[in-house]
Amino acid sequence: MTARTVRGTARATVAAALITGVAACSAPGAGADSVVVGIATEPESLSPLLGYGKDGNSKVFDGLLTHDADMKLKPALAERLPEVSADGRTYTFTLRRGVTFSDGAPFSAKDVVFTYRTILAAGTNNASKTELDAIEGVEAKGDDTVVFTLKYPYAPFAERTVLPIAPEHIAGAQDVNSGDFTTRPVGTGPYVLTGWSKGEKLSFKANPRYWGGEPAVKKFTMAVIKDDDVRATRLRSGELDGAILPPNLAEGFAKDDSRRTYAAKTFDYRNVTLPTHHKVTGDLAVRQALDIAVDRTAMVDKLLDGAGKPAFGPVPTDSPWFTAGTERRHDLDRARRILDDAGWKPGEDGIRVKDGVRASFPLWYTSGDKIRQDHALAFASDAKKAGIEVTAEAGTWEVIEPRMKTEAVLAGGGSPADPDFDQYLLLTSSLGGDGFNNMAWYDDPAVDAALAEGRRSADPAARKAAYDTVQRRLADNPGYVFLTHIDHLYVVNDRWEGLGTQVEPHDHGLGAGPWWNVESWKPEPKQK
Repeated sequence: MTARTVRGTARATVAAALITGVAACSAPGAGADSVVVGIATEPESLSPLLGYGKDGNSKVFDGLLTHDADMKLKPALAERLPEVSADGRTYTFTLRRGVTFSDGAPFSAKDVVFTYRTILAAGTNNASKTELDAIEGVEAKGDDTVVFTLKYPYAPFAERTVLPIAPEHIAGAQDVNSGDFTTRPVGTGPYVLTGWSKGEKLSFKANPRYWGGEPAVKKFTMAVIKDDDVRATRLRSGELDGAILPPNLAEGFAKDDSRRTYAAKTFDYRNVTLPTHHKVTGDLAVRQALDIAVDRTAMVDKLLDGAGKPAFGPVPTDSPWFTAGTERRHDLDRARRILDDAGWKPGEDGIRVKDGVRASFPLWYTSGDKIRQDHALAFASDAKKAGIEVTAEAGTWEVIEPRMKTEAVLAGGGSPADPDFDQYLLLTSSLGGDGFNNMAWYDDPAVDAALAEGRRSADPAARKAAYDTVQRRLADNPGYVFLTHIDHLYVVNDRWEGLGTQVEPHDHGLGAGPWWNVESWKPEPKQK
């Protein structure tokens, strides 16, 4: 399932997620072999041992496997797809021979073992290590064979092996959490990091030792530009080769024949967290009322210009994993009845009150992110019609994070790889309040049991039944109000060929967008 390519029209939308910026000192086309794109946020670390690039496509690194344009797994550092034992608990990978790291040192099985064991070590500050908790052991059998043993038959384990591999000879000689490797990485990937000016840009050059062949794009720059308007301005001024833009800004490039628009389908959702530790959002009746008071269709039409779809959970409605019948119809009258029955009565100003508690709470969104801002304001408007006062507040993540336990956040997420990736970290009670995992502190024993069944079963029918349970419980006991799934829209200079898009995650990393395969781009042939 690949995204369509559109010339000239800006009809899709974009997440304020992974994006396009510009290095203020760089101009596209300054070199025929240079490309400047950008990102709205930057990683805290460039070490895969700390979680960087865990979903693949990190440019500096490779995993054992990677994804093709249709999101199918294919070999990368592995020579072929793994051999899996009949009980689903043993995965054997044969490694590609002759691969070296960018410093010239040979890659081997010991680097794979080092990477996975280090991530799982107690002292490693990797917030995503629970994604690998199915691993019981990992061993090298010589230089070119790696064997994983699992505690249980974790169905999507092969998807987890897109994780980048770190060099033991460098990373193993440093403190895993604070060593130079976290900002000066060395990998086997198509590019080498040449500089990282935090808050400004990341610069790369082609890796001449890359096992897949040296890329034609020799210099690749990703600038950190959080503000949508600024990105659009810099694209128009010629500072950028490409940008991800919301529809209203992309529309300004619709008649520009020198640029091409790419629309990518995604699993990227926007939702509102409803923390159980708050005296208003912790009330089930409030959560249920808000879940049907919101007009998702209007958000898609008005905020996204139709480039997306209503969201009723982390799984998009066009996914085979979506549970039919869990769609929630916009029903303001029913929302009011739920609140009335639960004792939330309108006050003199129309805002409801129960036991002296006013139905009012703040909703935080990240500054400069127009899509989140628009969603927050639309949510607040719909909530007020039901008698709930929501105050939209902008702030940086440094401001928002300390408040996440008790205050609502306009959040995002989504992964096309497997339903476990979408739902486990978001909903399992054991991860309540664990950073950006389960930000709502959601706690439902039936959901916990179904999530465990979904990740431990190798039976597709049993897995589908488990995730059906999760989605039905979310409809009855919402810990979040899911609003929309957002298509991503990119505007890129039309001077290279080989561009396209994958079905994209929410992830704000360096690998999505039309530059997911920048190492394969070729110069556009000159017209005679």
